[in-house]
Amino acid sequence: MLSYIFHPEGNSRWPVIILYMDAPAIREELFDFCRRIAGGGYYVILPDMYYRHGKIRYIHESFSDLTEERREDMFAKMNSLNNKMVMEDTAGMLKFLESEPAAKPGPKGCVGYCMSGQYVVSAAGTFPDVFAAAVSVYGAKTVTEEADSPHLLAGKIKGELYLAFAEVDRFVPDSDAVGLRAALDREGVINKMDIWPGTEHGFCFPQRPLYVEDAAEKVWSNTMALFKRKLQPQDRM
Repeated sequence: MLSYIFHPEGNSRWPVIILYMDAPAIREELFDFCRRIAGGGYYVILPDMYYRHGKIRYIHESFSDLTEERREDMFAKMNSLNNKMVMEDTAGMLKFLESEPAAKPGPKGCVGYCMSGQYVVSAAGTFPDVFAAAVSVYGAKTVTEEADSPHLLAGKIKGELYLAFAEVDRFVPDSDAVGLRAALDREGVINKMDIWPGTEHGFCFPQRPLYVEDAAEKVWSNTMALFKRKLQPQDRM
């Protein structure tokens, strides 16, 4: 599985963050996200989740590159994934990280956008002793009627979750936010949920026409605060 790694310079070891991509696949925009997280003192790994299909790239310069034909192919690739496959990939990454000299052992974090909201919640429940912090940004399919619905893992989650949703989202029904929050609260999972007014799906990505800088920056602030609190507790002294 082709993966990209970012961390500060030097010989230190850094807490690990896995960034699960959104449906438009690997692109410079995601590299910028990884650099930003790494700049806060983290080892960030970005897996190419479409690796089973080869090196798939939909966006080269801007989001306008995504034609209707490419969009249809993108959704097909997105739907080729499932929780079982991605959790197997996650197990592989965790094994790889054991021998990475810059990756600090101990609690880890993860963040996922759009299609990967489900995988972030699943990772928190599948590897509860690994992920101390998980962030889902307008995550899709976190609550479904399928047997592997991520919200059913709420009782196994030990980490803390931050959930950011758009006010209007044609890909994520309002019931998902309500159902996920109810499942987490019922199981006593520490979580914070924001539904950002005046936003639509994709509002955190600068290349999207629907980008809302103020809300996106607040999501960044909440995300980095969670990572620092759970993965760099010594900094609280």
